[in-house]
Amino acid sequence: MKHLLLYILILFSASAFAQNDNALYNNELDNLFTLKGLVQENKNNPINNVVIKVNGGFYAKTNNLGEFSLQVKIGDVVTITHQDFNTVDYNVESKEDILIVVESFSETIQQVEIVETPYTKALDSAKFYKTISAEKSAQFVVEGISYSKSVNDNARAFEILAETYMYWKQYDLAITNYRISLNNTNSNSVKLKLAQAYFLNNNLVKSLDVYNNVKSEELSNWDLISKNEGVADVYFKSNKIKEALNLYKKALVKASETKIKLKQIELNSKIAEVYKKMRAYSEAENYYNKALNLAGKESKKRLIEEKVKVADFKNEINKYDDEIEARESIIKDVIIESPKMSFPNESALTLQKQNYKIGNAFYLKKEYNQAVPYLEKSIKIASDKEDLIVEKDATKKLSEVYSASKKYDKALETYKEYTNLVEALYIKKEQEISQAIRFSKRLAEKQNRITSLETDRQLALSQVELTSEKTKRQQLVIYSLIGGLFLVLLLAYLMFKFIKQQRLANNLLALKSLRSQMNPHFIFNALNSVNSFIAVNDERTANKYLSDFSKLMRSVLENSEEDFIPLENEIDLIRRYTKLEHFRFQDKFDYTISVDEKITISDYKIPPMLLQPYIENAVWHGLRYKEEKGVLDINISLVKVSSIKITITDNGIGREQSKALKTNNQKKHNSKGLGNISKRVEILNNMYKDKISVSVLDNPIETGTLVILTLRKE
Repeated sequence: MKHLLLYILILFSASAFAQNDNALYNNELDNLFTLKGLVQENKNNPINNVVIKVNGGFYAKTNNLGEFSLQVKIGDVVTITHQDFNTVDYNVESKEDILIVVESFSETIQQVEIVETPYTKALDSAKFYKTISAEKSAQFVVEGISYSKSVNDNARAFEILAETYMYWKQYDLAITNYRISLNNTNSNSVKLKLAQAYFLNNNLVKSLDVYNNVKSEELSNWDLISKNEGVADVYFKSNKIKEALNLYKKALVKASETKIKLKQIELNSKIAEVYKKMRAYSEAENYYNKALNLAGKESKKRLIEEKVKVADFKNEINKYDDEIEARESIIKDVIIESPKMSFPNESALTLQKQNYKIGNAFYLKKEYNQAVPYLEKSIKIASDKEDLIVEKDATKKLSEVYSASKKYDKALETYKEYTNLVEALYIKKEQEISQAIRFSKRLAEKQNRITSLETDRQLALSQVELTSEKTKRQQLVIYSLIGGLFLVLLLAYLMFKFIKQQRLANNLLALKSLRSQMNPHFIFNALNSVNSFIAVNDERTANKYLSDFSKLMRSVLENSEEDFIPLENEIDLIRRYTKLEHFRFQDKFDYTISVDEKITISDYKIPPMLLQPYIENAVWHGLRYKEEKGVLDINISLVKVSSIKITITDNGIGREQSKALKTNNQKKHNSKGLGNISKRVEILNNMYKDKISVSVLDNPIETGTLVILTLRKE
């Protein structure tokens, strides 16, 4: 079973490696954001048909309200031109929306203002945190909604929230918020974003339906190109290759006419991908070269991204020398650009990935000696960058190189390193899955609160309209009911998604379910002891016992969610527990707890409540039945530099006699409790490489039981 899981992990990692490469080819496009603006005369009269250009490309015109919407990035130059006023150039330095004020058509200097209100400040903060923290961004959207004064404001807020969810790949939530935005204000640009969200969520039918419902004649140049490109993406993914090619080319013609360079690069690259799939390699190479030339004029990073595509293409058509040459050029460019920009491990542009792929190309050419230094360099860089996926793949490939060159000792040694990396990657992926589930849960909870705010706003708006327009009462009631039903269905859908996520999380919580809990019998008996103290009017003793018992229970609850806690906390917990047991049975036993002074307690961690069940067994099933007063000894001693030994020794009646005295129910409970401890230790050892060992023996000196637990340092 373990081998099967490892095999699946290897396949997953390799697949993720490839997908990440493809996903990150368009990093430059990921930096785009929506810039909204308004062109007015004297801050009052809107001006329509104003031409808006970005970096010289004709993107859009203002509508009848003087509004425009653009996809831009920091550093772009937005040019606003009209026959009745002088041209205005605006350098995009932030993500704030702008207001272009024409004081008078005869003025030579026009004014560009950043729109600043509590509403815009909140949304600007939401846009700022979009790529940093989805939760903070959502919180600022909530703040923006509270300042909203119109349905347009509300629509903009939900659009920004949807864009945040898109960035964090929470496509279900993005779809929900785009739909809410459209419920407030009908917008073609938001419809196109909704269609893209459906596409990324693999709902191709719905994506195509939304695209087809957008009227092309109403779109700006950018949006028209995006629509044709989006429909072509759906066709390509649906394996309708010819239809995809025709639409990509149609979009490219429009992008070339309007001089929108980003789209020209992207579309040339996508047409090349189509030709590659059709095995028309000459045409594919031609379009890759066009994309490469255009990217060189756009930015260095965009050029590197296109070079990676070309290198991958050379690999697929077995032109390994060309691939190696291309990747050597990429490495030089990345080294030069590294001080100016960051390349996260997920990027296709990292040095470790490029060295790995050069090594792989030499391997495919059977030039094994030349492959080795590149793979070794890839492993070293990946290790330094903590890129386990590439380190694992490069190590495996290096093992294959050694094997192919008949260096079997090195191949075996390298393969062992590879298996260790697979184990480490498995643990890392398991942690990432757990974190992703918690992240999705938090976002779903935040979305529920936001949806509730929207519900309250809609209800309040309905009440105002009902009061002010009595003649439309019936119509408004119907709309309110429809809106309420939609929101109820939306909440039901979100709850359904949440339940599905919870079911997935339950599989990861299996380990937590085995964590040892405080014996219910102890709680019951402790409360009985309090009752008995009260019965004999010993209120002070009862209060003291109950106070100590509550402190113990707090310690148990505080540590119950962790796999490991500091050893110091566990020692404090067993001191409290043993003190309580001795308080109840002080005529039955005395106890000692000793810790070797040579031990640095802070260096060790231990699963919470691991020792308590063994101490409980010693008291309840050994010492309690002893006629004379017994002794319980808990000793923590240093075995060697990296491990300690914990012994729990009692001189009670012993395991055999205790077993004979037990009822069937007691035997079943005790067996199940110790069985859970053993299973828990086994799972933790699998996760943390044999950190703990436990042995339960008869006391070798006198009647009683000896528990020996060995704990390794981290």
